[in-house]
Amino acid sequence: MLYLRENSQSRVAALDSVLLCRPNTSVMLRLLVLGLVLACAVSLSSSAVILENGAPILWAQTASQVTELPMHDGILVPDPWNYLHRMSLYRLMIAATDPFMGSMGTNATDSPLWGLPLQLGWMLTSGRLADPTGATTCGLEAEPLCISTQSWWACVNYFASVLPFLSAAQQGFMGAGAQVQMQVPAGVQDYCTTYSDCKAKYPDAMSKWDAFFQGLKTTSESLLPDDVKKDTILGVYWDAQMASTYASAACNPRQSHYSSVEVSFAHSWLNSAEYVAAARFQTNMEKAVLFLTPLPSRILQEGDSAPNIADLTAEENHTLYIFSWMKTIDSLLGGTLVRLWKGAMCSVNTRQKGAQVLEQLLLNPSFATSTFLSIISEMTTSC
Repeated sequence: MLYLRENSQSRVAALDSVLLCRPNTSVMLRLLVLGLVLACAVSLSSSAVILENGAPILWAQTASQVTELPMHDGILVPDPWNYLHRMSLYRLMIAATDPFMGSMGTNATDSPLWGLPLQLGWMLTSGRLADPTGATTCGLEAEPLCISTQSWWACVNYFASVLPFLSAAQQGFMGAGAQVQMQVPAGVQDYCTTYSDCKAKYPDAMSKWDAFFQGLKTTSESLLPDDVKKDTILGVYWDAQMASTYASAACNPRQSHYSSVEVSFAHSWLNSAEYVAAARFQTNMEKAVLFLTPLPSRILQEGDSAPNIADLTAEENHTLYIFSWMKTIDSLLGGTLVRLWKGAMCSVNTRQKGAQVLEQLLLNPSFATSTFLSIISEMTTSC
């Protein structure tokens, strides 16, 4: 199985070479090759492909300048149902905000925004952006760059990609006076497409993203120590992220297209964000890769039961088990575990310790769940 994982990754690398070195190759051929590669990555690999040449999947094919996005009558009209367009939103946001991220560290990939494109790449290679109804070929070999409007995962990601991009443009990060209108497939009406539209439908999420982009500028230009700047920026960032997560409850009807096991994982995945956000975790590229690599490399089916899913790695099985354990304990305690954790994240020091504890819990199989509970109790008493 190790050979198969390495083989699928080499296929992705080979594809990148084809796309970069043969610009005259027809669009249809490129899409066919991409479809075959993604199919192999999903069906043969027991570990989702997260990086390609040290960057998110197909990063080199995305827009590096706002002017590279499609435009109509002076209005930017990206298509968020095309993988490269949606990934381009992330690339442009990272580039526009990087000048204000100095407190995050000295590396070019220290921005917490890097977690978002890496997550989108995981959704692509694990098959979670494809049409779960089977009614179309969106996201399959025939249309590998298509993102399905029926995918719950794609819908939730919409709130963490389109909403922040619209806010960033409104706050001037995409150029003075930039106007944006997202494309939407014919007949699809339940997605907001402009800043004013999203602001009207999801006022809290849009307000929180506005606060993030505004606060990013003011905090970075302040005289605060870098560690305080960093904590402050991560605080408003995670406020916005969680507001988008809560707003994405609008996607819930799409969960009916999946197995009960996949839906349970989806709920646990959302629940885990509560812990990460409270710790103000810095989701730079290095940390995000560590957390995303052990996520399940395919959509879960009825009968899958972690930690004993044969075609998933030990790391994937462990992550699924821990996610389920955290969600189950929190449910049994009536939400007490999340409340205790949030209460313990009361200072820069406890948040830093909390981030370290999360890394151990999710990435170290020998780290006992009982140890996690005792550490929460200890940190709570220090607040």
